[in-house]
Amino acid sequence: MATIGDFDPLNSTVPATKIEVTVSCRNLLDMDTFSKSDPVVVLYVQGLGTKEWREFGRTEVIDNTLNPDFVRKFVLDFFFEEKQNLRFDVYNVDTRSSNLSKHQKDFLGQMFCTLGEIIGSPGGRLERTLSGIPGKKCGTIIFTAEELSNCRDIATMQFCANKLDKKDFFGKSDPFLVFYRSNEDGTFTICHKTEVIKNNLNPVWQPFTIPVRALCNGDYDRTVKVDVYDWDRDGSHDFIGEFTTSYRELSRGQSQFNVYEVLNPKKKGKKKKYINSGTVTLLSFKVESEYTFVDFIRGGTQLNFTVAIDFTASNGNPSQPTSLHYMSPYQMNAYAMALKAVGEIIQDYDSDKLFPAYGFGAKLPPDGKISHAFPLNFNTENPNCVGIEGVLEAYFQSLRTVQLYGPTNFAPVINQVARSAAEVTDGSQYFVLLMITDGVISDMAQTKEAVVNAASLPMSVIIVGVGPAEFDAMEELDGDEVRVSSRGRFAERDIVQFVPFRDYIDRSGNQVLSMARLAKDVLAEIPDQLLSFMKSRGIEPRPPLPITSDSPSVSTTTATNTCTTKHCNPHP
Repeated sequence: MATIGDFDPLNSTVPATKIEVTVSCRNLLDMDTFSKSDPVVVLYVQGLGTKEWREFGRTEVIDNTLNPDFVRKFVLDFFFEEKQNLRFDVYNVDTRSSNLSKHQKDFLGQMFCTLGEIIGSPGGRLERTLSGIPGKKCGTIIFTAEELSNCRDIATMQFCANKLDKKDFFGKSDPFLVFYRSNEDGTFTICHKTEVIKNNLNPVWQPFTIPVRALCNGDYDRTVKVDVYDWDRDGSHDFIGEFTTSYRELSRGQSQFNVYEVLNPKKKGKKKKYINSGTVTLLSFKVESEYTFVDFIRGGTQLNFTVAIDFTASNGNPSQPTSLHYMSPYQMNAYAMALKAVGEIIQDYDSDKLFPAYGFGAKLPPDGKISHAFPLNFNTENPNCVGIEGVLEAYFQSLRTVQLYGPTNFAPVINQVARSAAEVTDGSQYFVLLMITDGVISDMAQTKEAVVNAASLPMSVIIVGVGPAEFDAMEELDGDEVRVSSRGRFAERDIVQFVPFRDYIDRSGNQVLSMARLAKDVLAEIPDQLLSFMKSRGIEPRPPLPITSDSPSVSTTTATNTCTTKHCNPHP
């Protein structure tokens, strides 16, 4: 789920509300020879007062369909007083690469509208024609919008089925469940899909977690419809049957009330002796409060910010204006801009303002030894710099002292920070490593191993690519679509965020705007990454200490229900 406000960082207006937009398409162009298209929808937002479009988020890719209903939503801040221009591009994705330039041949169409148009449509449902390919009908795109409640509960549940209909000629069925919440106009909005269980009429699906507001938006009696399908490789999944329930019913947990008959209306109409197409049973259900990033920060969690800067020779001679490390008297270089942009935001969450700072890929004086994790202040006992200005000062001093060399090794610095993170896993500290580099990673295998190991620690890695190089390999580390793996082990969490700095440079030369845009995007994933660690370890935020002179220590307490909308009743 993509969640971020209007991308213009200089906009300080308070949003009226958060709007969840669900996307479907119908009758898309078929671009594949031996199968149907594999569509994805990419949302771009236009900056306030500019003509520039910036990517906001993407749906998941759905294989083999011209009529996709996407589960991944877009959550946008709605500003009533602004015209919020949106652009939706649809692509057919045939490769794992997230680089859209590699899918230009598979462009399926686009549509422009405003967020106000979607919200203002009858029932919050807007259907428009896709265009952009001359002489071809590109199909339609459909949006449904709903204001999100403030309900912060999350539900975890598990289902099994018994005696489902056999749909496959040479096998049984490959069943999966699709969950929908009802809308006031009688339509339904998709909110979850389970995994497919192959060749089994009595499947047991894995437990899954879903925000309560995604399932019913805080209205516990809202109808939840569940469709049961038999998966087919060509995307033409066979309908087995359906049943309805509600959050209130599900919250009763495993009981006779939560054994559901799966009914197929067409089959029932044709066969007099038809009873059902099997049953689905709720095996378990639990609900808990979903904590926020702010809950942990208010409870005392500190962000430890570490910087690592690329001193390899590919950056160019720092004394030449063509160098990425060139120290102009008139403006900051890309390294300094990236460091200052990200650091000045993170430093607000670090009480001591002491930041370890390292360089890699340089020859050090006096003996010319190559180092891939040297302190910028050359103090191996204490690599801390005082404030972001202290880091910048140490960076500029290092440029005058070391010899740029190589190769570009990431693993030593990642492992260095990981050792510190491994010492504090109680939720009181979270480590953020900012790596700024100009080139291709030389130790990719070791770096992937380091990331996989670090993923189990309270740690995130931000990589900013500067300069004109191709950074395709970085996408593998980013892990948004495919989790990073090393020697058969997958990273426990997605902890890496990569961005190329050139995507954020303001064309008018406004450095402040460039830095603000960069910081907003590279820091967007940190709150969710912190929360994923805390949740994986069962760590709850401590309540904020009362402001008194002799405050006793406060132990962790269980959060209470935080639903505040008119629909959100006390727990059933």
